[in-house]
Amino acid sequence: MPNAGAAQAASKKRVPIREGFFDSLAQPLDKVRLAGSRCRACGYTFFGRRTGCENCGSDNLQDMAFSRRGKVWSYTVLRYHPPGDYKGPEPYQPTPVAAVELPEEVRVLAPLAGVAPDKVRVGMAVELVVEPYYTDASGNEVIAYKFRPA
Repeated sequence: MPNAGAAQAASKKRVPIREGFFDSLAQPLDKVRLAGSRCRACGYTFFGRRTGCENCGSDNLQDMAFSRRGKVWSYTVLRYHPPGDYKGPEPYQPTPVAAVELPEEVRVLAPLAGVAPDKVRVGMAVELVVEPYYTDASGNEVIAYKFRPA
């Protein structure tokens, strides 16, 4: 009789928290980069891959992978449990969330890790962290992103 645990482990895969957010989850997570699109008509850059430009309406977009380092452009601290189907750690702890400016002229909203809320500063250098966030009902690792001080 085949080993059920081995079959389940073999079928386990990585899935993104949202399609179009990562360049490739087939590589080691410390090499994964956030992905997006740049409009060839107007130059606007979007986080997450797009098929049409929300700025000028063009469908002439180029997929791109972003740098793993950026800086805090703005931030806030979430002090209450987010509404909806929250899957983060319990009990909920105040979490800094930043708009991180990347060199590709795009800002990405992301939680910050490894820094106390009162230590976050505008201009702080940060680096991308890509890691499993939770396991879904099918046993797949749902992969998410955050930033930490660089």
